[in-house]
Amino acid sequence: MVKQDLNGRMVSENRKARYNYAVEDTYEAGIALKGTEVKALRKGTANIAESYAEEKNGEIWLINAHIDEFSHGNIHNHEPRRPRKLLLHRKEINKIAGAIQRAGMTLVPLKIYFNDRGGRKFCWVWRGVKKPMTSARISSSVIGIARNKGF
Repeated sequence: MVKQDLNGRMVSENRKARYNYAVEDTYEAGIALKGTEVKALRKGTANIAESYAEEKNGEIWLINAHIDEFSHGNIHNHEPRRPRKLLLHRKEINKIAGAIQRAGMTLVPLKIYFNDRGGRKFCWVWRGVKKPMTSARISSSVIGIARNKGF
């Protein structure tokens, strides 16, 4: 989902994350990108709806984030869904890795944006289990089931 901020710095936002999951904690992390990926992000062609992060060998990696290939790129264009390294402090990496292993939490991006100095930033969120259905959602689903069965 591509969205423009008032300053033109917002690239992509994951709206489903706040709706579907409980927000525990947020982090801000940089991301290591190739040149054509930066150009594609400046055009606003990214999708982070299905992406998540995981810990490998003491580093945090972004998995399954889609950044379109740059339209004016050459044969050295990037892969759209390649793993991308997140830039965090060692203390943050240790805290995140421990919580992922112990509590079974998942690290999911909320949004991609460019900061004041032009750096690429992700706003990350811990998310645990799915939120339970609210009473309005439960009652509407129960009513729908009853209608289908002829009650």
